[in-house]
Amino acid sequence: MVGDDLVTWLRDSDPALRWQVERDLADEPPEVWEATRAKVATEGFGARLLAHQDPDGQWAGGAYYPRGFELDQEPGQPWTATTYSLNSLREWGLDAAVLRARRTAGLLAENCRWEYDELPYWGGEVDCCINAWTLANGVWLGVEVSGIADWFVEHRLPDGGWNCFWVEGAERSSVHSTLNSLKGLLAHEVATGGTEATRAARRAGEEYLLERRLFRRLSTGEPIAPWVTRFAYPSRWFYDVLNAAEYFREASAHDGSRPDPRLGEAVELIRAARQPDGTWLQVHRHPGRVWFEVDVEPGAPSKWLTLSGTRVLVWWDAA
Repeated sequence: MVGDDLVTWLRDSDPALRWQVERDLADEPPEVWEATRAKVATEGFGARLLAHQDPDGQWAGGAYYPRGFELDQEPGQPWTATTYSLNSLREWGLDAAVLRARRTAGLLAENCRWEYDELPYWGGEVDCCINAWTLANGVWLGVEVSGIADWFVEHRLPDGGWNCFWVEGAERSSVHSTLNSLKGLLAHEVATGGTEATRAARRAGEEYLLERRLFRRLSTGEPIAPWVTRFAYPSRWFYDVLNAAEYFREASAHDGSRPDPRLGEAVELIRAARQPDGTWLQVHRHPGRVWFEVDVEPGAPSKWLTLSGTRVLVWWDAA
């Protein structure tokens, strides 16, 4: 279902991307893609990011923001601090044993505090997205973070999803916050099985997105905003239909279920963005300080987005 030329182009990439191509598109046996995945710790993006880790276990001296950062002091949001660095390493497939050997989880427990009220790192804070990443990174590194999973049950809004601004009185869910919350709950469930309450919360959050077909307002049926089809890698905390479809692909694999038909319109938006050569373009970049760039400039074919778009279509069309 995937052209040889496209797979060859995708395989000519960093180990963080290449092992996923080998596993998901090239149908290589585990011994092939696992060997490539092991190189994330010693070559390319993974090795470069590991080299930036501070002796106290943090990156850039901070939990969510670099030490000393002040809002509005530079364009965009910095993406160099501990949470986004852990997110990248986890998403790239780094073996958690590498960070366990560095005592990363323990060092963060000792040295890292959230910018919000100086709360302990592995206890999470009040932001849904931050707590979702802390939950996913915690179970990856073997930390006891079940309290954060329970927090999502307690802080789900009546419409089924989540909103990071609940603490400021928000009563309606956000697609950004809901998708990130779902990713955290899924990671927890894959690792631990979850609880009846956390599994129910995940189903409710999925329903929030599905009843909106991933991109439509429930009230009017109109698209939520133009950014739902503005694809970018890395996606950071931002929502788009490709990012959401990737979540549902992973959830479907975990649940052993077929794709929900309500995803159909969103999948066709993803298909429409595919170029004649089978690639997807980087539409824009989320501005902000980075350790180094990991994808192409806007307007160029993106291997990361092409991997995502292709495997979503393969999953959908196979069903």
